[in-house]
Amino acid sequence: MTDYQKPLGSGFGVRSTARDVLSGLDLKGKRAVVTGGHSGLGLETTKALAGAGAKVLVAARNPDVAKIATQNISGIEIEALDLADIASVRSFAARLLASDQHIDMLINNAGIMACPEKRVGPGWEAQFATNHLGHFVLTNLLWPLLAGGARVVAVSSAGHHLSDIRWNDVEFEEGYDKWLAYGQSKTADALFAVHLDRLAREHGVRAFSLHPGKIFTPLQRYLTEGEMVAEGWLDATGAPADPTFKTPEQGAATQVWAATSPRLAMLGGLYCEDCDVALRAEEVSEPFVGVKHYATDPHEAERLWALSAELTGINAFPVT
Repeated sequence: MTDYQKPLGSGFGVRSTARDVLSGLDLKGKRAVVTGGHSGLGLETTKALAGAGAKVLVAARNPDVAKIATQNISGIEIEALDLADIASVRSFAARLLASDQHIDMLINNAGIMACPEKRVGPGWEAQFATNHLGHFVLTNLLWPLLAGGARVVAVSSAGHHLSDIRWNDVEFEEGYDKWLAYGQSKTADALFAVHLDRLAREHGVRAFSLHPGKIFTPLQRYLTEGEMVAEGWLDATGAPADPTFKTPEQGAATQVWAATSPRLAMLGGLYCEDCDVALRAEEVSEPFVGVKHYATDPHEAERLWALSAELTGINAFPVT
């Protein structure tokens, strides 16, 4: 069997921006939904897609904040969505379904990182619930608007290297570690794309996951300056110290590339980074580069899908 998890030679790279990867593409008539499309990488994604002619629906937990952040961008809509609240996800999806407008790109961008221990819904660990389960429910509910040709993009992270799925304690009931919880949620994002692509490709829908790179955005809201100094991200004065960090415009590039690149038209279920398909982590010596085997394992992906459907009671692809 051919292994497609390897770079294509896209012509773009680590310093490419979202606008760079859209150069020459006309997205007029296309419709995109971007969760968290008003902040950080999501905002840059919204700007780039709208600038290329797409109609963008920004899904935001606080629509008033989103309106201010996007006031100078034309061609967008804003709707309320709290991914940690399944009732909110259902309400959001119902409003979109009522409009009966096809979605060409669903970019599951919003997320949280390394937050203090918190339980949401029926007791789900907050990072797993927000980063994975909320987007799982959203995508399944929006399936009627995606079928017939769409790209679904799950924003994962090199943080997936920190943890695979903890099948014996997914909800961290036996002791919470904020970084392992983040890592598990990002592995879940990658596995979600693997199995969604398997289920949806016959309907013209392809799915991808990605690592956007290291970028200073509101995602670091739960980290102290001391923690970021210890990581080498900031120096002792609080100034940026890691030259490998990208700008937000560069950080948004890979998800925009995954959502639009003609090079990916016949592919799917792949993990991307630096505006190309990523190598497998086992093929490189540098830490936190490439994708771990457990984040692309089709059996793990199917198992996670079944668990997610069981936890949420939602599945657009029930076994008959």
